[in-house]
Amino acid sequence: MSAVLLSEVVGALSYALDLTEGEPPGHATRSCLIGMRLAEELRLDAATRSDLFYALLLKDAGCTANAARMAALFGADDQELKHSSKRVDWASSVGAFAWSVRQVAPGQGVRARVDRLLAIKDEGEVTRSLMQARCDRGAEIVRMIGLSAGVADAIRALDEHWDGRGQPVGLAGEEIPLLGRILCLAQTAEIFYAAEGIDGAYDVAERRAGRWFDPVLVSALAAFRGDAGFWTSVGDPDLTRWEPPDRVLTADGARLDDIAKAFAAIVDAKSPWTYHHSDRMSLVATNVGAALGLDTDELRDLRHVALLHDIGKLAISNRILDKPSGLTSAEFARVKEHPLFTQWVLERVSCFSDLAPAAGAHHERLDGGGYPRGLRGDDLTMPMRVLAVADVYEALTSDRPYRDALSDEDALDLMRLDVPGRLDADAFGALESLIG
Repeated sequence: MSAVLLSEVVGALSYALDLTEGEPPGHATRSCLIGMRLAEELRLDAATRSDLFYALLLKDAGCTANAARMAALFGADDQELKHSSKRVDWASSVGAFAWSVRQVAPGQGVRARVDRLLAIKDEGEVTRSLMQARCDRGAEIVRMIGLSAGVADAIRALDEHWDGRGQPVGLAGEEIPLLGRILCLAQTAEIFYAAEGIDGAYDVAERRAGRWFDPVLVSALAAFRGDAGFWTSVGDPDLTRWEPPDRVLTADGARLDDIAKAFAAIVDAKSPWTYHHSDRMSLVATNVGAALGLDTDELRDLRHVALLHDIGKLAISNRILDKPSGLTSAEFARVKEHPLFTQWVLERVSCFSDLAPAAGAHHERLDGGGYPRGLRGDDLTMPMRVLAVADVYEALTSDRPYRDALSDEDALDLMRLDVPGRLDADAFGALESLIG
């Protein structure tokens, strides 16, 4: 496989991170442009700008590490919690309390909401530990992709504030890595720019200068307030314009493997019930594919698509994914959309776009009774059929919030009822031989 631009792959996959953060698509890439424009004003050297470029695109790589805990603690949609938290001054105790009151246990009675608030207060989870998990996991993910310690340090410091009242460590002033300070300002400026335009972005930067933000960086932001051409370009980001030309990074086959594994880890961390699901499914699918005689290139593609097949679940609330009882019809309709989100994300990545149809079909069935499109029979390629078998087997042999894991024997017995009507007989036969 020929090398591709790393910025193209990571920039496209960052749209998946926007989904789980509850942000409009392109939030990370737009934040990247603002941060890199700041770097230009500051005249940072090429190596530092390269680290900043990837830190901005992957600033939310740890986004799933605290999603389940936030949803359980607040009794609310984790995506709405993440979305709204970025729009309030939660560093203020009054602001944080008011935000918690608005967000906790929506639709429940006063007593239930008060109990939730007390639990949050007792556990102290609203800020520090939730932020710690997110920042540490984000740093681990970028190291998995092979990016520098400078990128990881910037992501760890994303939510630290100039006055020392940020999270998770409480660093202050120049204790905060410069790139972390830029990430914090660029992210906030993008959010308020998207909602309120240029005036909104600059108003929040000026109000929080010296508290959230390094005053020097706010001054640098002010220097291009009147650059209409730049602000117009933010709406349609061209990342190739901003990566330092003498530091352009590429991704060969090995690095693409690492990227697929890293994003699979992001997906699987979304819910404690799916931890390692994509990794295990990849192992099952490639072994089944090998038994069926797929060649090296086909197995490589199968491995990538199995690792990334559930990336669309980043768009689904943990209140649905982790629900211990049956889903409502509306909730199940939302779950059935996740393969569409998967396909949408992968179609954005040139080197993975050919895999998008297979990834979007892992819940389809031969009789047309699957989802999301009701494909049937000849519509389903062998990789699609292998993925379906591997996904069902891995799900049945893993714990879920509504049942315990089945044994291999019981899982195969249950699957056998759907062969050959719904699941492919050859793929199931290969799985049965492997397990046996």
